[in-house]
Order: sequence, then structure tokens, then C-alpha cells
Amino acid sequence: MDCPCEESLLRMKLQENGTIARLDFDLAARTLDVIHNGDEAAIAAAIDSLNLGSHLLGTDTERGDELATTTADSDSRQRKALWWVLVINAAFFAIEITTGLLSRSMGLMADSLDMLADALVYGMSLMAVGAAVARKKRVALWSGFLQLLLAALGLAEVVRRFTGAEVTPDFRTMIGISLLALAANAICLWILQRMKSNDAHIRASVIFSANDVIINLGVIAAGGLVWLLDSKLPDLIVGVIVFLIVIRGAMRILKLAK
Repeated sequence: MDCPCEESLLRMKLQENGTIARLDFDLAARTLDVIHNGDEAAIAAAIDSLNLGSHLLGTDTERGDELATTTADSDSRQRKALWWVLVINAAFFAIEITTGLLSRSMGLMADSLDMLADALVYGMSLMAVGAAVARKKRVALWSGFLQLLLAALGLAEVVRRFTGAEVTPDFRTMIGISLLALAANAICLWILQRMKSNDAHIRASVIFSANDVIINLGVIAAGGLVWLLDSKLPDLIVGVIVFLIVIRGAMRILKLAK
């Protein structure tokens, strides 16, 4: 094993093995530590089947116990971080959907749907903490499909508003609520990035939060243009952009889950 490509091959080969708790790669040393509670011979055979010139260096039960403890600690930190971002996103979904309806802002309503998707994704991610790699990837896969569905519904609503008679949204509410949401999403992103995890469900969550920061800035800019132009168009345009960003993020997550 001497390149990231071979690392990917090994991960894909071993990801369906439910007895594996963790894979630690050292490309420079060309070694792989497999922390597991299953049949050592079966795992070795799976690795050998890739014809990478592999051979078993040894088994270390004591170090395995130590690494398993480290994994358990990491899982605990992941759960705590995900609960924080879940609560934050659920709270701001309620705030944004309410203020979006009251202010007639498509931008706020679009962002609220994105917050709802994130809250659901973080809930699914909590179920994946400590699970096998295959299950983590399935969570990321369903997360991507969920984002695509909500984006499609949002785009349909934007089209309806473009063609209908809609009042100009309240720019003050758009800007004020989006500033609060921006601060909340920045906190979520900071919490998740502190994990420094390569697990698919955590990486998916980081992508979602990064998208949210961009979306908040877009809604703030749209609010300023609604005020300057006294027009609903900036709000509707940012709605389209928001959902395109959501689709882009969903496609990245689907790619990540392969």
C-alpha cells in the first residue's frame, strides 16, 4: 500500500465487514492497523484478494484495546457535537420558517428548509456514530437524496412565485434573521471541524454547514437589494441560487457516499 488509491481500494473492500471498528492508514510506512472484533483470517484474506503484496505484521491485543478505547472516546465526542448542531439547526428552522412566512421572504423559507434538512441529517448521523463504515456511507447517501428532494420542492415554489402576484418581502426581517442564522451556522461549522473526522457522515455534515454559511450571506445580500430596488426579484433570485447550492452539496455527498 503506497498511495491514496490503494487506501480507497482497501476501504471499499473492508467497509462491508461489520466487525471492523476502525482503519488506521500510514501511507509513508505502508502499514494498515485494523481494529476489529472478528475473524482475523477472514480480514487478512479479504486484503490479500486485492493483490497488493500484503502480509500480516502481527497482532497486538493490548494496543487493539487501547485503540478501541480511543474509538469509543471519539464516538462520544461525535455524539456530543452532533447533538449541539442538531439542536441549533432545529431551532433556527422553526425561527426561519415562521419569519419567512410572516415576511413573505422566499430566501428565508428556502434557508429554513435547508436547516430542516440539516437537522434531519444530523439526526441520522447520530444513528451512525460507532456503526460500521458501510452504515455510515448509507447515512451519507440518504442525506444527499434528502437534500435533492427539498431542493426540488423549493425550486418549484420559486417558479410559482415568479409567475404569481407576490408582495415585496420585508427586507429588515430578511437581514436580521439571516445575521442570526449566519452566526449559528458558523458555530456549527466550528464544532464539526474541531472533530477532524474522516467519517463519511461527519464530512457530509461539514459540507452542509459550509453551504449554510454561503446561503446566509446570499439572503443578507438579497435583503439589501430588496430594500434598494423595492422589488421581490432579488429574494426570488437568491431562492434559486440557494437551491442550486443545495443541489451541488447533495451531489458532493452522493459522490462521497460511493
